[in-house]
Amino acid sequence: MKLLYGTGNMAKLGAMQRWLAGLDLEIVGLDAMKENVPQVTETGNTPLENARQKALAYYGAFGLPVFSCDSGLYFEGVPNDVQPGVHVRTINGKYLTDNEMLLYYGNLAKKYGPLKARYQNAICLVLDEEHIFESIDSSLGGEPFLITSVPHSLVLHKGFPLDSLSIDLKTGKYFYDLEERIRDEVAVGDGFVEFFRSALCLPVENNTGKTPGKKMD
Repeated sequence: MKLLYGTGNMAKLGAMQRWLAGLDLEIVGLDAMKENVPQVTETGNTPLENARQKALAYYGAFGLPVFSCDSGLYFEGVPNDVQPGVHVRTINGKYLTDNEMLLYYGNLAKKYGPLKARYQNAICLVLDEEHIFESIDSSLGGEPFLITSVPHSLVLHKGFPLDSLSIDLKTGKYFYDLEERIRDEVAVGDGFVEFFRSALCLPVENNTGKTPGKKMD
């Protein structure tokens, strides 16, 4: 089955394709659409509200089965006025570039110390007007991790800038120094696989022997 993933972020498209590799799905991104892609303004107060807005907008534009995701980032021990929530990239009304995100969140970690963080992920799948599935279950989120003030010295992947500041609590290693499979398990819960399996009545066929478990957009 072909599904449109409502994102233009190629890094996130590739990650989703990898995570769902054990399912009988073909995942394509907005770059595959020849029609004009609508610009969706995200006005929700929760990741699920934003995911729903995007999925419904893209379904309305293309008439294809589509899903969209969104994330909120939450820190322990910081004032509410600097809590990112759903506005991970938009700070004081400005949409940040990857490098601006590194600078902003690195400075937060300098001010408050290493930030214990966790993503809350949500997904909305629209098959047609009568079949809409959504979730913000905790199983979609990854494990707690640290945001440090010192970025990884060698790696910065476009589309996932905060991974350069992210450290695994269990190993003390930067995300980029973990094996890809382990990095996925830390960053994203295995609930995405179960979500699609349940919504689409699909069996899990994972040749790795382990259910694939990032923040989503």
